[in-house]
Amino acid sequence: METVLDLLRHTVTSPWVYLVIFVVTAVDAFFPAVPAETVVITAGVFAASGEPDLAAVIVAATLGALVGDHVSYAIGRAGGAHRLARLPAGSRRRASSDWARRAVDQRGGSILTTSRYVPGGRTAVTLTMGALRYPPSRFLLFDAIASLSWGAYCALLGYFGGLAFERDPVRGLLVGLGLSLAVTGLLELVRWLSHRRSATHR
Repeated sequence: METVLDLLRHTVTSPWVYLVIFVVTAVDAFFPAVPAETVVITAGVFAASGEPDLAAVIVAATLGALVGDHVSYAIGRAGGAHRLARLPAGSRRRASSDWARRAVDQRGGSILTTSRYVPGGRTAVTLTMGALRYPPSRFLLFDAIASLSWGAYCALLGYFGGLAFERDPVRGLLVGLGLSLAVTGLLELVRWLSHRRSATHR
């Protein structure tokens, strides 16, 4: 375990770690299997000991998330808009599309921000907003807020876990990851209960 920890510490304290964080958080936007949260939290845990720099970790994570979301938005805008336009009038899929458009128009900012913390939600929402041609300037504004809040949340979660277990970084890393999974699971449970309640009242 000590060998693994030394290898991880060497990797995370390398100047290249910021590029890794940027790339991983960007790719995670359209390929959710990439563990972006884990990478940022791990960097945050080691930032408690001085390296890497906590502020730089947050900046790299924020910029990576922002770029990745815009790639996902562009994919949805390029491919999804034409498909939505061709949906038959009066069909169930067209009705669902119209509902999604109204929801995005009315609550686009809050939907984009909260979806950041729901497993798989980030990709689905950014693709949909692109397909529905959500205004790019508003998308940039709300996505910048969402990306910064997410980057700070993950990095600080790891950082405070690292501070609490400064003499035992492995335990700090596990605590940080555990808290992240717990919060994500709680948000997913709230989303599921809300969806179930909505379906019951239809």
